[in-house]
Amino acid sequence: MLHYLGGLSGAGDLICGDRTIARADYDFDGFLTNPGQVTSSGEIRMSAGIMKDVFGRKGLLLKTDDGRLLRLHFSEKRLASSSEAAHVDVVGELPAESEWHH
Repeated sequence: MLHYLGGLSGAGDLICGDRTIARADYDFDGFLTNPGQVTSSGEIRMSAGIMKDVFGRKGLLLKTDDGRLLRLHFSEKRLASSSEAAHVDVVGELPAESEWHH
């Protein structure tokens, strides 16, 4: 069973390998699973051209402005050509249960 923790939003640098690709905005939802694990998913936003270039890539990281390093995995199979947003699953340095905004 999942327990909704709240939302987390902001901006950061999208990184692939050792290269910063672009700035991205994010809006994630956090959930607590039965064993006490925090999981997250949500949306990242950037220009349509850059989104098209990075969509589906493996190994994407988001270095948030507050210093967290998050690994992103695109959860959609396709992206509309003019889309500036995509849904992602998020793992990494997620906030503790008490730090989510309810």
